[in-house]
Amino acid sequence: MIEKILYPILSLGGMGLIFGVGLALAYKRYEVKLDPKIEAVREILPGANCGACGYPGCDGFAAAVVDGEASTSGCPVGGTKVAEGICEILGVEAELGEEMVAKVLCQGDIEKAKDKYTYIGIEDCAAAAMLANGPKACNYGCLGLGSCVKVCMFDAIHINDKGVAVVDEEKCTACGKCVEACPKNLIEMVPKRNLVQVTCMSMDKGKDVRGYCSIGCIACQICVKACKFDAIKIEDNVAKIDYDKCTNCMVCAEKCPTKAIYANFEMRKLAHIDEEKCIGCTICKRNCSFEAIEGERKVKHNIIDDKCTGCGICAERCPTDAITMEVKERVVKM
Repeated sequence: MIEKILYPILSLGGMGLIFGVGLALAYKRYEVKLDPKIEAVREILPGANCGACGYPGCDGFAAAVVDGEASTSGCPVGGTKVAEGICEILGVEAELGEEMVAKVLCQGDIEKAKDKYTYIGIEDCAAAAMLANGPKACNYGCLGLGSCVKVCMFDAIHINDKGVAVVDEEKCTACGKCVEACPKNLIEMVPKRNLVQVTCMSMDKGKDVRGYCSIGCIACQICVKACKFDAIKIEDNVAKIDYDKCTNCMVCAEKCPTKAIYANFEMRKLAHIDEEKCIGCTICKRNCSFEAIEGERKVKHNIIDDKCTGCGICAERCPTDAITMEVKERVVKM
């Protein structure tokens, strides 16, 4: 009786041992050596596995960047620090891209925008948008049901108490998940350095916009005429900013009659002239589009604070680096 039980056990155990040894030997013989650079890159990645890089997780991106298929700055979550680390591992020159941040291009909250019906249903923007483009009278407006919030892995976007999505730029990693989730295509990635955005996407005519939103773009062209740098145009009845030309002077936001253009006035800068470096060449004065610099040739120049818009052109053109741009508290011209 014992033999009938013991022999099968020993037989199966022996077979298992033989197969195990065989598999171990096969693994050693045919093992694919992992490039140590891939492991090193994987170690410095944030580990979010969000897919924002376009590859299946951090492992996929690490392999792609070592193979030269992905950019060293391809991890938006890791940002500049990770990009520099990858370049150091690969022994290549850093190719740092523009730091981006998500921006919700709508300010039409419950106080400023009208509804066309009361929505009672699934708390999801995509679901609500299937019913006559959603309850908001503006077909381009934020529905405020949080589809973007649900996909954000970094707690960087929330619905405020007035029913509109708002991005916390300090937490935003530019992964782009919220952009994909918004059924209204209201969220865009914009340069983080840029402090001015048109926060409206309505392509309706100005007369129609006035009927349902007090803060929508009415394509009045005032911002276009006010911009000294040809950085803003009207396209499809809505203002569009060319961020390559925008200098953050914020004049368009000051002039906009409906306040559809947002500007972070708290971060607006003023030019400052170092009198020890200034040689009175008048180059800054001649290049100032706002007549905010005064002074005669070979005499130290002065900045007229009330006229300075913080565009920074004078600092760029100064041959002696005598001009710096500094954030200073001042009254906003509205």
